[in-house]
Amino acid sequence: MATRLLPSITSPAGVKKLREQDLPNLAQEVRDELVRVLSEDNPTSVGGHLGPNLGVVELTIAMHRVFSTPADKFVFDVSHQGYVHKLLTGRNERFDTIRQYEGLNGFLLRSESPHDCYGAGHAGTALSAALGMAVGRDLRGGDEHVVCVAGDAAFTCGVSYEAMNNVAQTKRLIVVLNDNEWSIAKNVGAIASYLNKIATSPAYTHLHEKASNFVKMIGGQTALDFAHKVEAGVKNLLLPSVIFEELGFRYYGPIDGHDIPLLVQTFEFLKTQNEPVLLHILTQKGRGYAPALAKPDKFHGLGKFEPKTGATKPTSTPTYSELFGTTLSKFAEQNNRLVAITAAMPTGTGLASFAAAHPTRYFDVGIAEEHAALFASGLATQGFKPFLAIYSTFMQRAYDMIVHDIALQNLNVALCMDRGGLSGDDGPTHHGLFDIGYLRHIPNLVFCTPRDEAEFVDMLWTMNHYNGPIAIRYPRGVGTGAKPAAQPKLLDVGKSEIVRHGSKHPVRVALFGLGNMCAVAEETAALLEKHGISAAVINPRWIKPLDTGTLEFFARSVELLCTFEDHVLHNGYGCAVMEHLAEECIHLPIVRIGWPDQFVEHGAVEILRKKHGLTAEAALERILAILQDVATPEAHPAETA
Repeated sequence: MATRLLPSITSPAGVKKLREQDLPNLAQEVRDELVRVLSEDNPTSVGGHLGPNLGVVELTIAMHRVFSTPADKFVFDVSHQGYVHKLLTGRNERFDTIRQYEGLNGFLLRSESPHDCYGAGHAGTALSAALGMAVGRDLRGGDEHVVCVAGDAAFTCGVSYEAMNNVAQTKRLIVVLNDNEWSIAKNVGAIASYLNKIATSPAYTHLHEKASNFVKMIGGQTALDFAHKVEAGVKNLLLPSVIFEELGFRYYGPIDGHDIPLLVQTFEFLKTQNEPVLLHILTQKGRGYAPALAKPDKFHGLGKFEPKTGATKPTSTPTYSELFGTTLSKFAEQNNRLVAITAAMPTGTGLASFAAAHPTRYFDVGIAEEHAALFASGLATQGFKPFLAIYSTFMQRAYDMIVHDIALQNLNVALCMDRGGLSGDDGPTHHGLFDIGYLRHIPNLVFCTPRDEAEFVDMLWTMNHYNGPIAIRYPRGVGTGAKPAAQPKLLDVGKSEIVRHGSKHPVRVALFGLGNMCAVAEETAALLEKHGISAAVINPRWIKPLDTGTLEFFARSVELLCTFEDHVLHNGYGCAVMEHLAEECIHLPIVRIGWPDQFVEHGAVEILRKKHGLTAEAALERILAILQDVATPEAHPAETA
């Protein structure tokens, strides 16, 4: 049995030492390792981004064969395709821990390795960052290479074109356009069609191959000039005004992104070019693993799976995302003005079911959150009710449009923020821990969050009937499993729900559990009861407007008030409560349970909640410590008011 190659690769130097004929074997070993670590074969697996990494195995090997990190810089757009890079840069022995608490991050991370020159997790950032690195190199007189790897989906991001508009600022930059026709879902729009036209043109492919062969055969500058002329002529004939060259790149390709010798030879050539170049490569997302090839969207990112079949364990309880899609589909049957918009995530947001049921009222705009928000604004002016479904962490990108276009004009747009709260294994780039802070102060905007799935459907129904800007945040995965009513009900905007009045009088503590943290508030109340302390539990429902009446009633009646939220404490729901009580000159101890003022690491939700004090036990400890110091009832204005 042949000796395995991958265990011997402790740094990129190991890739350079291999014989050329060994590289396909290394590629296969890398693919086998990806499947093993992310599947049930790894007992600690939490899954991960399999499809994108299977597609860049040969590309990553070729890059490390030709270039030398960390001196040379590799900037991966999004970086969910960076697992192969991790395997080849000294993290092989820890690869079993990827996306697990205190293990390797699922994206590139500057603090994790000197070979990760730029951290990422959102699409479209790589070109601008790489351009900045290249210009910085030029300013200080450096000679390293900067290589940017961006999927074709990144070219649906406006920021990518903002970068290309400034590419003339550098002398040398290599951009690899990894064209697999997929982002998370199938790519959409004119850019995808444009790239497909290049890739599938028989005439272009034929003449490009002839030019390439001529270069290989005789070499030299004359041959290169001839190749450039042939390519330029063909491009002008088939695709007038080739966009990349018009923006300042020398365009090469498309070439086979799974042909290691060709990739190595091409990179060796591109290293010699003293101008910005764009290499267009064609790859298969999920290459080498049949289940991933059959279902690229599913295997973009998934939990652990059965390695032979790719099967994942079915769940009987729908996730919030799935419930969102099916519920909106039902509402659209009664409301022909309801439309749904997503930014390249039909499956992740649950809108795939809506797209199947109402294809003419479903819009996937690609990875273009700013455009999505403006597009929704335009639809709203025409009397439609757009539901804009974007992860909380990605809605940040549309912030100006939410303020300037939706809220300022008081447009009837529903903002639906999936993954509101901790996103667990995906880590700080994907945690939705800031949306309360960036939305609650915007005029005209109404903002809610459900405690469970049943209330979620009621809130969507209320949003469907509300006229004006309205937002909802809801968590990743499944909730309590509460089944929605057959007929959803309209909720009173700004009115909370008293879940528990307290078992006896006096009620000493009021616990306000926002959204999915209402369950933690209920657990805390049960623990307080064991200590003889009666506690009320309130489900706020509305972040904005606050239910000031209920808030003031309890604040004037209890000794202590505690807020719970799956959000950072700074500028969160607890801050809103404190602000209002301060304005009303109501003074009492307030405990706030939420995430600290830091970027929270990746890991299982239960582990991270325990570490950062978002548990009933942690809340109990803090509440008891304060109650011990509270003055006697005669001296405490909150009880005598």
